[in-house]
Amino acid sequence: MGFYTSGRERRGFDTGIQYALARVLVDPRFIFRFEREPAQSPAGAVYRLDNFELASRLSFFLWSSVPDDELLAIAAKGTLSAPATLDRQVRRMLADPKADALVTNFAAQWLYLRELQNAKPDTPEFDGNLRQSFRRETELLFRTIMREDRSIVDLLDANFTFVDERLARHYGISGIRGSRMRRIELPPDSPRRGLLGQGSILTVTSAANRTSPVQRGKWVLENVLGAPPPQPPPGVETNIDGDTSKAKAVSLRQRMEQHRANAACASCHRLMDPIGFALENFDHAGKWRAVDGQTAIDATGVMIDGTRLDGAESLRRALVARPDLFAGVAAEKMLTYAIGRALRPQDMPSVRAITRGAEPGRYTFSSLVLGVVKTPQFQMRTKAAVERTE
Repeated sequence: MGFYTSGRERRGFDTGIQYALARVLVDPRFIFRFEREPAQSPAGAVYRLDNFELASRLSFFLWSSVPDDELLAIAAKGTLSAPATLDRQVRRMLADPKADALVTNFAAQWLYLRELQNAKPDTPEFDGNLRQSFRRETELLFRTIMREDRSIVDLLDANFTFVDERLARHYGISGIRGSRMRRIELPPDSPRRGLLGQGSILTVTSAANRTSPVQRGKWVLENVLGAPPPQPPPGVETNIDGDTSKAKAVSLRQRMEQHRANAACASCHRLMDPIGFALENFDHAGKWRAVDGQTAIDATGVMIDGTRLDGAESLRRALVARPDLFAGVAAEKMLTYAIGRALRPQDMPSVRAITRGAEPGRYTFSSLVLGVVKTPQFQMRTKAAVERTE
């Protein structure tokens, strides 16, 4: 009202309204989503969010938007935090079309789909239409897992995918016409089953002019197995393309083997490389191939646990054999997204609790979401310490 009064006194009523509106629009409480700390609680005290704050967290998690009327009405009654009510609201919100925000935001963040915008594979096979088809294929797979409340592990092992004519031609699939994305069934031994056979993942984990077993292996370790490799030691040359000592090496595998001769490099590469080379039949734009230049593809390797790999299909089987690992990663990524901060070691018991709670139903999508929503991290906060200046 002070801004309105100031504007009105200067230039009249319209200016008063303009000043007042400008004041509202720049207020931090308009721009940011605040959660009030209890004034009487000491710093470091743990407290529960009120029902309106819980409604806001829930809607921004699942819808990337503000609560609707039903959610606000339940919050006003003070019953949203009741377990049965919270369960019903989560399921209602997941069934709402607005939950597609989990596809465009959460999945894009977790699966690196946003990196597709910057990908520029040096091949005539790739263009803007294929880029869009890559993204839509992965988004539609994720959306189906969510809408049909399937196991999150189906992201790795789905017996179907989505293609249009452009993508089907790139994959060598016949009988598809037109630009409409449609669901097709895949045979049990198809290399296109699940995320690891999709052009989006294969492209964003490649260099511009070649595949990158290191990046592909690192992606699987981080986003499927939950075991990110350490950073390379200082001073180690990581650009094998620019290392002239490897000029005589014909294939990428040969150059990588020379690189691993350095003991400082070998410890990390023995984790990543076998996984990455299992995907070597896919080129840097995700197209299937049998040779690298003039050299036949060698997709064999041994994982750190002794599992032998001989291509994409064997890698998929090895990953699906440990569904708890992938479900745990999904729980970790989902909790991070829901609370808007990086997880700390003390958060990991909650991640394990989410995973264990989802195990009886084979890790359905809704069971993971419900597990996240029920955690103390989602429903509670710790009062921040007040910084003191001397």
